[in-house]
Amino acid sequence: MADDFRTTEVGARYAQALFDLALETGKLDAVRADLKSLKAAWVESADLRRMAMSPILSAEDQGKGLTAIATAAKFETTTRNFLGLLAQNGRTRDLGGVITGFETLYARHTGVVAAEVVSAMPLTTAQTTHIRSALMQALGKAPEMTARVDPSILGGLKVKVGSKLFDASLKTKLDQMKFALKRA
Repeated sequence: MADDFRTTEVGARYAQALFDLALETGKLDAVRADLKSLKAAWVESADLRRMAMSPILSAEDQGKGLTAIATAAKFETTTRNFLGLLAQNGRTRDLGGVITGFETLYARHTGVVAAEVVSAMPLTTAQTTHIRSALMQALGKAPEMTARVDPSILGGLKVKVGSKLFDASLKTKLDQMKFALKRA
């Protein structure tokens, strides 16, 4: 599922078009909020992912589905129209890449530093505060932090800031140890 949010060339082009339109119309923050909500829904809803990725559903049906979701969520008109266009062009499978591309463009435009923290279990408020403060010290400014739970990392943390990944997960350490033992 994390692969759903890799930026592709197509996703980057659509993201740039949406970003330019949102900036031009003064709807940048509203579109960004819509895409954040859509990303959260994508992660939580297997039905949404199946609908958008389905090779069986027509572009028209995918468009109707995305438009219905956007309308129910009270998304900005710019976002709703864009989702319809994405479906019309048969590109709903690129939605994750579009969201990631848009986030990158937004961060570059506003100077926001985004950090994604992945842990094996949900973080406590104290842990989140400690991580945010450590990132602020390392980056020189307060990051916009999102937390995600991935039990497959077993323990520890993965922190992604921009294109840099700091991997202190137990799974990675065990894999490194296994590799070292094979070489010995």
